Amino acid sequence: MSVEEVLARVEELAGRGPGERAMDAAIPLVELTGGEPLLQEGIYPLAEKLLAAGYTVMIETSGERFIGRLPKEVIKIVDVKCPDSGEPDTFDANNLETLTENDEVKFVLSTRRDYEFARDFTWQHGLPRRVREVLFSPVFEDREGKWPGLEPRLLADWILADGLPVRLGLQLHKFIWDPATKGV
Repeated sequence: MSVEEVLARVEELAGRGPGERAMDAAIPLVELTGGEPLLQEGIYPLAEKLLAAGYTVMIETSGERFIGRLPKEVIKIVDVKCPDSGEPDTFDANNLETLTENDEVKFVLSTRRDYEFARDFTWQHGLPRRVREVLFSPVFEDREGKWPGLEPRLLADWILADGLPVRLGLQLHKFIWDPATKGV
């Protein structure tokens, strides 16, 4: 799809009528995600056009690509991969300088080691003062046994014990539908 086709589809889904402002549409927020959106060159003009149309735009990214090309007004949700993710050391540290007070940093945790890494990274980089939210999300166990899950209650206990100013983020679709369900 072209950028114009995506924009037209967004306006249709948002319930935006002719001449109506995005903030008056049924859905004034657009989140760009899925795979790694920054791999697609069209993401930059799409974000600009959505902003120009009046939408609030969020983008969720793996953190391995530089976010500095995105318009400042885009709310960036940036993952930092933990040691047991299978993708450690993929985070582009230049992203730390580009984050704003409207952005979020997310850690998906599967072990105590991941938690300690995320806790230490959060403090070392002063994330609570620099971004709107720091999210700690527990991973669900892989049904094929490739990785263990982390109980949300255990993660909450660790966060409370350390007095971390972070938000426990639960992937609601994993609770509503079977955790293995795709496309929801």
